[in-house]
Amino acid sequence: MHLARQAAAAGAGVLARRDPGALGATSKSSDSDWVTAFDVAAEQAVRAVIADSRPHDAITGEEFGTTVPSGAEPHGARIRWSIDPLDGTTNFIRNIVYYGTSVAAADVDGTWLAGVVHAPALSRIYWASRGGGAWVSDHGAVRRLTGPTADNGRILATGFAYDRPTRSAQVAELGPLLEEFGDLRRLGSAALDLCLVADGTLDAFVERGLNEHDFAAGALIAEEAGVPVHRPALRPMLDGGPSEAERLAAVTAAGPADFLAAARRASQLPERQP
Repeated sequence: MHLARQAAAAGAGVLARRDPGALGATSKSSDSDWVTAFDVAAEQAVRAVIADSRPHDAITGEEFGTTVPSGAEPHGARIRWSIDPLDGTTNFIRNIVYYGTSVAAADVDGTWLAGVVHAPALSRIYWASRGGGAWVSDHGAVRRLTGPTADNGRILATGFAYDRPTRSAQVAELGPLLEEFGDLRRLGSAALDLCLVADGTLDAFVERGLNEHDFAAGALIAEEAGVPVHRPALRPMLDGGPSEAERLAAVTAAGPADFLAAARRASQLPERQP
């Protein structure tokens, strides 16, 4: 947990130096999917902190993929780290404050042990460790997270894929899900959406097509705040990760148990948890 916080702080430190004249933004899969020089520099900073303390661990990151220490078997790594150096890149480019660095660690069995989401423009750091609860430092004031409590006017958070057919399916699926909610938010960072469910700002979250690094830390933070979470049963990253079709078909959700069941039905997911 200590190392995860250090690593996320290193990435967030890069983001805090945001310079509109040095974004170096280029498109990836579509004209809505961007990478900047800050994404790359933040991941390098996160990886450097981890490698300095735990050189034998495997690391999976959005910009540099999966790396395994030289001479080590992929599944022999004691810990694997999942990094999103800049979750909310479009927000970052547009100077919308919902972005941050996400760092999570899993053991050899794939159990998530620690997760941190560091959002420099919000002056917030969210973190959780397995069995240790979920916490936030908000402008330096620390409190434990216990999930949403609203009975009326509940807010559902979601996001939309860059892939147009998937986006159309997402819009269609939202109708039945919204019946139990008073409003909808789309903030542009799945990691922060999950943290905002954990702290009670939002009441539930659902999104199709996320990558592991998008939800790894935030899902653990929500769970440790007492929020039921459905993670997609994706092929492990050390085995090559999911195909694009597998990823686009998979749904991540957090919220009350009845909401998770409805989300699975709406997306035609099996009822079992991964």
